Amino acid sequence: MGGTVVAEVPTKRGRGRRALKEKTPSTNDANIIIATPISPSSEKAAQVVPSKKKQDSKKQQSFEKELLEMQEMLQQMRLEKEKTEELLKVKDEALKLKEEELENRGREQEKLQTELKKLQKLKEFKPTMNLPVLKDNEEKKDKKKKGCSEKKRPSPPYILWMKDQWNEIKKANPEAEFKEISTMLGAKWKTVSAEEKKPYEGIYHAEKEAYLQVIAKEKRETEAMRLLEDEQKQRTAMELLEQYMQFKQEAEKDGKKNKKEKDPLKPKHPMSAYFLFTNDRRAALAAENKNFLEVPKITSEEWKNMTEEQKRPYEEMAKKNKEQYALEMEAYKQKKDEEAAHFMKEEEEQMKLQKQEALQLLKKKEKTENIIKKTKQNRQKKKQNKDDKNSDPNRPKKPASSFILFSKEARKTLQEERPGISTSTLNALVSLKWKELSEEDRQFWNGQASKAMDAYKKELEEYNKSLAATACQEQKTE
Repeated sequence: MGGTVVAEVPTKRGRGRRALKEKTPSTNDANIIIATPISPSSEKAAQVVPSKKKQDSKKQQSFEKELLEMQEMLQQMRLEKEKTEELLKVKDEALKLKEEELENRGREQEKLQTELKKLQKLKEFKPTMNLPVLKDNEEKKDKKKKGCSEKKRPSPPYILWMKDQWNEIKKANPEAEFKEISTMLGAKWKTVSAEEKKPYEGIYHAEKEAYLQVIAKEKRETEAMRLLEDEQKQRTAMELLEQYMQFKQEAEKDGKKNKKEKDPLKPKHPMSAYFLFTNDRRAALAAENKNFLEVPKITSEEWKNMTEEQKRPYEEMAKKNKEQYALEMEAYKQKKDEEAAHFMKEEEEQMKLQKQEALQLLKKKEKTENIIKKTKQNRQKKKQNKDDKNSDPNRPKKPASSFILFSKEARKTLQEERPGISTSTLNALVSLKWKELSEEDRQFWNGQASKAMDAYKKELEEYNKSLAATACQEQKTE
């Protein structure tokens, strides 16, 4: 056992990816190795073993490097795959959104097209009647806008006298201007006596009475026509609504457009010489199996190549037709004018009937208003009689509230600040001031009202006591 050699223990490969490190020999193992003698053959074997170890370690290192590179490549591939999947998802979502938008747009376009078709059909609605517009009221409105009325206002006595005296003063003072003459007439009018003014004043009063009567009549007529117009508007509005609903239902059923109606009595426009020629040639060309598009080309070329003698019969025919058309048109226009005049007469008669109806309506309205007024007056009289019976002059009156006390003073100040103010605006301003009052000012007015109420209560007690005393005395006397 002189040349025994300790065999090298092969390194174990672990389950992990990294190669296990070679174990460093412990002290005991080292001693054992040193203690054993080494033979020459064993020395040679020992030299071969480390060379193999080096080769194996190099292979392991290269293999580990390749593994690491592959792992890195796989990780990069995974990351790229994830990115591409995310991008594909985003693109799919964008495509879906675009498809939805396109579908929505298509639906909206279809809806718009259907609505437009409905509107086009509704444009064709032609009612058999229109809302009544009374001509007299329109004319009066136009006259009011222009600033002129049917009858002029009567001129006062001074102007009537001035018209008579103007020429005399102008003859006496030919160089005088308008202003100078007017001042002279004004000074002279002051010296005119009452007897001289009487005839002019009489003319003025007579004209004024006539003017007022005309205005009253006009106002009465306008009120009556307004009533009638309101009634007619209500009737026609209901009839138009019914017609429109019927037309709408028919338009929804029928998709076709209605053509414009032409007047069948209106004479047709005559054909020219060229068209008369084409009508003659059309039958012959149709017999030759010519296309309808080729016919006008052929006829136009033939018409250009024709002489004046060949064209003359067609031109004479066209001239006769034109003269006949002119005569027929004159007769048609005369007929239309007669119809228009007849229609105007009917309208005037209808206006007269409308005025009569309007006046009757106004009379009915006035009767009802008079009845309401009489009933109100009778009720007020009854109330006054009751109050007169129950009222006692010695009974103390209730005091005013804080708002009424405030409004009395506020009215005085507002009337002084704004002279000629209307009652409605005055009341509105007083109520606004009362709302804008501070709490201190309002407490002041409330305090005054409460003081007045306390005084009223005391007076009431004394009044009731006196009533009771008089009642007792009357019972004793009885």
